[in-house]
Amino acid sequence: MAKEAEKKQTEIKGELTYDQKVVQKIIGMALSSINGLLTVDGGFFSNLTDKLVNTDDVTSGINVEVGKKQVAVDIDIVAEYGTNISKLYDEIKNKIYDKVMNMTGLEVVEVNVNVADVKTKQEHEKDSTSLQDKLTHVGKNVKQDTEKAKDNVKDKAEDQTRVK
Repeated sequence: MAKEAEKKQTEIKGELTYDQKVVQKIIGMALSSINGLLTVDGGFFSNLTDKLVNTDDVTSGINVEVGKKQVAVDIDIVAEYGTNISKLYDEIKNKIYDKVMNMTGLEVVEVNVNVADVKTKQEHEKDSTSLQDKLTHVGKNVKQDTEKAKDNVKDKAEDQTRVK
């Protein structure tokens, strides 16, 4: 039975390929658990976009070249201040290699990491607050203030009708 199944698999023609986004996503998700890595940074324009709108795009800042059997990776990162960046680089390379190889069978032949910035966790959290977050906060405050003003006008109108 097993030989028949093997024979059928070898007789079926076709090719397995991976879109760049798939490999980028695998890498992005793999890197999310590394201590000392604050973010994978897509550069100035990506930062600008991130500041305008919240995004859960784990592929941002990850560039890959995907061949039929191999992958090359380029990423920009923001490291946490005080982290041994050389060890962080080794951990990044190992995570990327392991996850991409285990999930796709593709060999990772190159991982280039550019440290774009070094920040404390507090600086990173402050910088990560997007314009969307700020506008949502302002919008809630305006709504609350409008509700209060409406209630005040309603109370005054009721007082005026009672006086008459």
